[in-house]
This record gives sequence, C-alpha cells and structure tokens, in this order.
Amino acid sequence: MKAVRIVSGTAIPLNRTDVDTDQIIPSDWLKRVERTGFEKGLFSEWRDDRDFVLNQEQYSGASILIGGLNFGTGSSREHAVWAIQQYGFDAVISPRFADIFRNNCTKNGLVPVAVTEDINAQLMEAVQTDPTLEITIDVERLTVEAPAIGLETTFPLDSAVRERFLEGLDDIGLTLRYASDIDTYESDRKPWMPAQA
Repeated sequence: MKAVRIVSGTAIPLNRTDVDTDQIIPSDWLKRVERTGFEKGLFSEWRDDRDFVLNQEQYSGASILIGGLNFGTGSSREHAVWAIQQYGFDAVISPRFADIFRNNCTKNGLVPVAVTEDINAQLMEAVQTDPTLEITIDVERLTVEAPAIGLETTFPLDSAVRERFLEGLDDIGLTLRYASDIDTYESDRKPWMPAQA
C-alpha cells in the first residue's frame, strides 16, 4: 500500500448513523473476482436517489468522507474499504467505527479518523454550509484541521498502525521487513525437515 502522511481536501457529509457494510457496498457486488470497479457499487442503493449527497455536484472531487456515529458496522468485508477508496476517498471521519471495518481500513491504507461527536457535528455542518471547506488530516501529528472555521483537534491511532500508514506497509510489507531473517532460517533448515512448498 502507498504511504499516507497527509490527507488534504474537501469532504462529503454523509449525515447518517449506523451505516453498515451492506449499505456501503451491497452484497451483490461481492461476486466480482477482480479487486477493481467497486466505486460503482459504493452506496449504490442510495445513489438511485438523485438527491443523495454523493450525487450532488458541489461535493465532487472530495477526498474525505464524513460519516455519522457507528460507521462500518455489520459484516466483515474488505470490499467496503475498497469501494470507498476506489471512489476517491483517502480518509473517513466518524465519532465511532466498527472494529472490523477500522481494522480493514488500516490494512488497506484508508485512514479512519475517530473524533468526538461534537467535532464530527461541527465538521458535518461546516461542510454542508461550505462544500469547498479544506480539511487536513496529518497522520504523523495525528491532527485534523479546518483552518477556515478555526478547528484543530487530535485523533487516536495506535502507534503500530500509524507506522503502517507512514511507511506504506501492508501485512506483506511488514513480513518482508524480516526477509533476511527468513532467508537465514530457510538456509539453516535441517535436511530431514519437510521441504517448503
């Protein structure tokens, strides 16, 4: 995955609570064998409503999704994260994420930014008022800033997860940090041990 240090741009205010993974990417999209094209399925059932926020021109090009409380609940599917990323979002802001969804975010390079309900409401309202509002998420400093409205706050991120983002390391990348140790182990294997496939 690519390294993520700063996410800066405009946002889309998805003012709904308890958004589950089946709403993010309906199950009929899970039949795909490729890992591409999921952006077309993002909130596809809601997007049939032309007034749905993703259909509103003033929010086009946003790189941050602001969701309500309990974002990403429901079944575990990485497809939800892929759909959000492939649509063009680099971060999601919410007061609370489902654990599995947050974990899938961190393993795929989508920054889950947990803020207080008050901060979330302030950002949601500010973006609804001014769709051009610039928001900056700094993964290194663990801050969220919207200078035009005088907002600056911090967000929690486990130090190991923060390092994954800053260095662009997925699970394979983390394992490959130990490539020389693995090579040494393999070269020192006893001949009587079973061969590795």
